[in-house]
Amino acid sequence: MEWKIKLYDKLNGDIPVLEYILSMPAKHRAKITGDIDTLEMQGINLLYPSVLKLKGPRYKGLWEMRVEFSNNISRIIYFLYKSNVFVLLHAFSKKSNITPKKELEIARSRMNEYLKREV
Repeated sequence: MEWKIKLYDKLNGDIPVLEYILSMPAKHRAKITGDIDTLEMQGINLLYPSVLKLKGPRYKGLWEMRVEFSNNISRIIYFLYKSNVFVLLHAFSKKSNITPKKELEIARSRMNEYLKREV
């Protein structure tokens, strides 16, 4: 199956994941885009530790991509839209073992908004 990657865009045209990636130093940016390419090639066959399904009914359908580069750990939260399209919703640097609720809620809100717009 051919997999596709879409970037969530806000109503004002901002693309948060792209903005995050572009804010990173060149080598870290290359690692992030390489991992996104791997998701596009492997799709749902990509497993832990590269990706992790988020737990809890509130975050059903959300996945977290884990990108480690040197001492910086980036996370990209995404979901599978339709049968072969991943939508990257939110990216952030993770500083603790637990994904902050604030970051989860941003991703959840964006997923719900995206689904309402696309219907």
